[in-house]
Amino acid sequence: MLETVVVVFHLLAALGVVALVLLQQGKGADAGASFGAGASNTVFGSQGSSTFLSKFTAILAAGFFITSLGLGYFAKEKAHQLTQVGLPAPAAVEAPTQKPATDDVPVLQEQKTDVNATDVPPAQEQK
Repeated sequence: MLETVVVVFHLLAALGVVALVLLQQGKGADAGASFGAGASNTVFGSQGSSTFLSKFTAILAAGFFITSLGLGYFAKEKAHQLTQVGLPAPAAVEAPTQKPATDDVPVLQEQKTDVNATDVPPAQEQK
């Protein structure tokens, strides 16, 4: 809630500073007063608009800097809160173990051979 208020004041101060800087006359504008253009500044008094606008611009600029510091503080607190969130420990990854090469070779079962047996397969019955 407080952060939202600070953001709103920050944006208003930024827009106000931009508007007031654009409203102020440059230093070269005083030369026009000698040619008869000085009567347009009578709205803000006999001293002209420079003191009123300059003071108000300085006030808004100070507010802008203060709200900038406040927003930096809020950002630091949020970053600190995010680092305090406990993440679970990473799961242990089990690497598959390779079997020795001798386990991959199929082993034939030893057959009992009879000395009188021949290497001829048994005859199949004919139909």
